Amino acid sequence: MTKILHTLVAACAFAATGAAFADAGVVNLYSARHYSTDEALYDGFTKATGIKVNRVDADDAGILARLKAEGTASPADVILLVDAARLYRGEVDGLFKPIHSKVLEDAIPANLRSKPAADGGISWFGLSTRARVIVYNKIKVKPEDVQTYESLADPKFKGKLCIRSGSHPYNLSLFGAVTEHMGEQQAEAWIKGLVANLARPPKGGDTDQIKAVASGECDIAVSNSYYLARMIRSNKPEDVAVANKVGVVFPNQQSWGTHMNIAGGAVARYTKNEANAVKFLEYLASPTAQNYFANGNNEWPAAKGVQLDNPALKAMTNGKPFKSETIPISAVGANMTKVQQMLDRAGFN
Repeated sequence: MTKILHTLVAACAFAATGAAFADAGVVNLYSARHYSTDEALYDGFTKATGIKVNRVDADDAGILARLKAEGTASPADVILLVDAARLYRGEVDGLFKPIHSKVLEDAIPANLRSKPAADGGISWFGLSTRARVIVYNKIKVKPEDVQTYESLADPKFKGKLCIRSGSHPYNLSLFGAVTEHMGEQQAEAWIKGLVANLARPPKGGDTDQIKAVASGECDIAVSNSYYLARMIRSNKPEDVAVANKVGVVFPNQQSWGTHMNIAGGAVARYTKNEANAVKFLEYLASPTAQNYFANGNNEWPAAKGVQLDNPALKAMTNGKPFKSETIPISAVGANMTKVQQMLDRAGFN
């Protein structure tokens, strides 16, 4: 209830300021990306096109709540969200406008975008990806013992797993993917195995899980790859020390591949500046912008053919490509209701 009230209050506050963004010749952005390095993206777009970016920041849930509250009066042109399940939810709720863009369809692989609408339009596009990896204590765990997501539920790791809330979007997307790969029955048994192996009640963010592994509070954890990459690249000795104590595995290289969540964008349903909105998304899929995603926030480019030049990401994979899953991200989103029911039954909040 507290989360719902918080979201509604945020939506009302947003609505009160929304009118200031309804100007011609701009692109009005609602963004869940809270990364300072993204400022370079917006500046680059304005320099390239002359189009000003007006931005409102909130979390994914707050943005979707705002769009619903504003309805046809919404000034939003572009929506940026940081989770596949939330992008899928926005599509299902009719908050996005399907668009036709050869530039985007040529750049972004089909599995990283929505299914085509009846007229062939695409509701959202993935713009960057982040791997959901296994982090392990180098002293206590052999990497060969944690080569798959399935291994996280192995009874030999009872009391040794750290992970953030099961209902956090990053985990929901992972669990949605596992459900797609395993089937509902096996996925639920696996989730119950995770609960049985917890070293502590779920708490904190992904950085906290990595630190807990380094400190010995737990032996293994799950994290988005960019959290570890930040620590590898940090100018703080304590962060580097943590990163040096842990190893990383990109799971399921011999089967379906590592789960990749996305940050993505869509054109708002009631955009007043559709042409500018499409230009902005096309810019974010360009090699220049894709390299900002990779170097600024340690994410993998979503667009085809973009060369990666990030030392931390290269270090995590020993400079070699890894196998990522290829299931449609939209299928992951479609499994969310099932996953939440599994979590409720398993007591994994």
